[in-house]
Order: sequence, then structure tokens, then C-alpha cells
Amino acid sequence: MPVMAKHLLLETISVAKRSPPSFVCVTDLNRHRARAKGSLNIPNVLSGISHYLSFVPRLTTLIPMQINARLRVEAFSLAAQGLSCFLKPELSPARLFPLKKRTASPILVSMSIQETLQAALKGRSLLTWLDYTPEEICYILDVSKQVKREKNVVHERFKGKTLALLFEKRSTRTRCAFETAFGEEGGHPVFLSTADIQLGAKESIEDTARVLGRMFSAIQFRGFKQSTVETLASYSGAPVYNGLTDAFHPTQALADILTLEESFGECKGKKLCFVGDGRNNVARSLLVISAQLGVNFSIITPKSLSPDPGLLKICAPLAQRSGALITVSDDLAGVAGADALYTDVWVSMGEEAKVEERRALLKPYQVNQTLMDMTGRKDAIFLHCLPAVKGEEVAADVIDGLQSRAWDQAENRKHTIKAILLATLT
Repeated sequence: MPVMAKHLLLETISVAKRSPPSFVCVTDLNRHRARAKGSLNIPNVLSGISHYLSFVPRLTTLIPMQINARLRVEAFSLAAQGLSCFLKPELSPARLFPLKKRTASPILVSMSIQETLQAALKGRSLLTWLDYTPEEICYILDVSKQVKREKNVVHERFKGKTLALLFEKRSTRTRCAFETAFGEEGGHPVFLSTADIQLGAKESIEDTARVLGRMFSAIQFRGFKQSTVETLASYSGAPVYNGLTDAFHPTQALADILTLEESFGECKGKKLCFVGDGRNNVARSLLVISAQLGVNFSIITPKSLSPDPGLLKICAPLAQRSGALITVSDDLAGVAGADALYTDVWVSMGEEAKVEERRALLKPYQVNQTLMDMTGRKDAIFLHCLPAVKGEEVAADVIDGLQSRAWDQAENRKHTIKAILLATLT
């Protein structure tokens, strides 16, 4: 086997092993063959190929190469059985993927790849972006952009479907985004608060999940414990979406990345700084999605509010793979060169007793015009997930000023949530 083919095999297997759902390959490079045990995750194979050939991460949408049609069909057919198509001595990577020099007009990828991703996403829950590959996240981002472009076009893509909206915590953007995104597509959303149903009170979460899963097409949960949304996903038999927990806020993070890309183009390589409470769910979710997509992400926070070391450890190999630079510091000088500064309220829901303590600790970390100027970028933007306490975590003239994209973020919650629903329900 040519050295390049061996490299391709090893990289593909390496990516597949560390990306859920995983598969185990037993290889014998001397005999040029491999057997795949368990379920093969085709997007991970594509991810390995993309990573090896140093292509843009958006293999799901654009690919700067031509693929021989016959070999492409054979490759995808055999990929369902294993990796043998990539290990045939007569099919070196150069023959399987005959390359052209990069041009300004890359060739649109075959629909086979898009269809593969659609199949992989259908029926999936969204609990955290750790459960998705970079290619899958980018695909949903691209769907979000398409949804936004056609926001005045009437569709009924959720006609006949129902969505349970479970809320332990109050919400403006999350509730409105899910209800309008689902309802205007012909679906029927049903709002259920803890005053309406027996969520973990007289009835266990497991039993509630079993009942709702038989009555609804999907479930959204916004509340306190990450374990609750995980239990709903495990027992309902339906897609479950994390609308916010104390640990993660994945739908917010996707809207943030869309807003970043609308301002600067592709997010990979951009510098995003979160200033404030480094442990909160927004900072944690931005950490995950940045590591996945190659965004250089800095958390600037007091040492006592530094993010969970365990999550940093999980994200480290993801960042290494995507090329993201992840840093944590208490030094405000770290905002230098940032494309975007991001902040959130100093006291999250459920922590109201710590108001005075947090104000004293985080006062030096307010995002004001002085801090925006410290980026050294006149085109730097300001981001906030809202609601905002003006005069605390952000100065009014910043969030209401020309550099603010907070209102674009709020709108993008709807488009990205609709994209998630479309990707997993249709």
C-alpha cells in the first residue's frame, strides 16, 4: 500500500475512534485490509478524508476537487460495509480523488454527501455540540443561512408534527424561537411548564419521557439539570433538544456562530473572547462549538470563576484537530486582536443569592467602550445572549451602539433552531 494510503487509513480511523458514534477497525496494513465492527459512521470517514487532504472543513457543502463518478459510487457503497474501498492497492488516494489545483470557484459536492449527512442527523437529539461532528454542525449552519434567506417564504415542512416545550425556567428568545420556527412551518407546539405537568414531582422524569415520546414528534427542555434533558432523550424515543440547562446552551451557541459568520465570513480562525463568568452555560457552550469549528476562543474571567478543567480537557483534542486556540486568563489585555467580545449576565438563573458577591468580583470585567477599544479593531463586534443588565456586565452605549450584534443574535435564535428542527425531523 502506498504511504499516502496508509496515512489516509490511519487518519480516518483516528478521527472515527474519537468521534461519537464510534466504530472499531481491526487493521492489517501489511495485507492492506480492514474490517469494521459495529456501526460505521460515514461522516467520520468523510471527516478523516477532509482532514488528511487539508480541505476546508465544509466538506458537506463545497469541495475543491473532482471525484470520478464511478469511484465515488463504489466508495460510498463500500463505506457502508467497511473501509475496504480506501485500502485497495489499486485505488490510491490520488486515483480515488483526482485533484485539481484550487480555484476561486470550487465545485459543488455530490448530493451523496449531503444525503448521507441528512440520514445521519434524522431523529437525533441535541444535548450538547460534543455529540456532533464539525461537519454536521457546519451542515446545520448552512441550513440556518438558507432558512434565513427564505424567511418570508411560506412552507409547511412540519405539518402533522407536534413539539412539546418543557420549561422549568422562564424564557423570551428560546420559547419564541421554538414556537414560531415550528408553528409557521405547520407544526403544533405545546407549551408545558412545571405548573402544567408532573415533571419529576408525582411522576418520574423517565415516565414523563415515555408518555411524551408517544404523543409528540419531539421534545424541547429548558431547565436546571443537564441530567434531566439526558433522561428525556434516553427514555422518550423522540428527538430531544436542550433549550438551556445549567451546564449547556447549545442552541444559543449556534446562533452566536451564525452571527459571527454574518459579520466576518467563515468562523474558522476568528478570535472570540468571552468576558465575565467563565463557568456559565453560554461560556461552556461557546468553548465546545469553538473547539469543534476552529474558532480561537478566549475566556477572560476571575480565577475563581474559571471554566471546568474537565470540559477543557475534553475540548483540547477537538481544538487540536480543528486548529482552534483555546485560552483562559484573568488578564483583560487578552482581548487584543479579538474579532468579537461576548458577555452574559453576572448572575445566572438560580444564583440570585450571589448578586452582591458577583458584582464586586466582576465589576472590572464590564464590557465598555474602553474594553472594546482594547481589541485594536474598529470592526470588532459585541455579542450578548440576552437578557442584559445594562450598566453591569455591559455599558448601555456598547450594547445599543453600532458595534453591537445582540439583536441579530436574538433573531438568529429562530433561524438556527428551525434549521436544527429541519435537520433532525424531516
